[in-house]
Amino acid sequence: MRDKAITRDFYVNKLGFKDIGSVDFKDYLMVQKDQVQIHFFLFETLDPKENYGQVYIRTNDIDGLYRSMLETNQSIHPNGSLQTKPWGQKEFAMLDPDSNLLTFGQSI
Repeated sequence: MRDKAITRDFYVNKLGFKDIGSVDFKDYLMVQKDQVQIHFFLFETLDPKENYGQVYIRTNDIDGLYRSMLETNQSIHPNGSLQTKPWGQKEFAMLDPDSNLLTFGQSI
């Protein structure tokens, strides 16, 4: 993350995660939603255009999650709309403020 406040806002206020840090460390952020925890460290010189960070998050309700993202006007990646993939997953993707790729998927 380049900016902790921006990252926290995106994950907490847009995606519904909770900030689970019991101590507010300046250079570290931990968020959680259901059984998923994501930890971030400060990387102020990160160039989002060169970022190749990615996270794959499995869900049991991909259709409902995708629908809720659309209903709350979340920005789905232009090439990441909900699709059934040849590897047996139904997936969609989005980018966070630092261009970390978030792919959500469910086995079919």
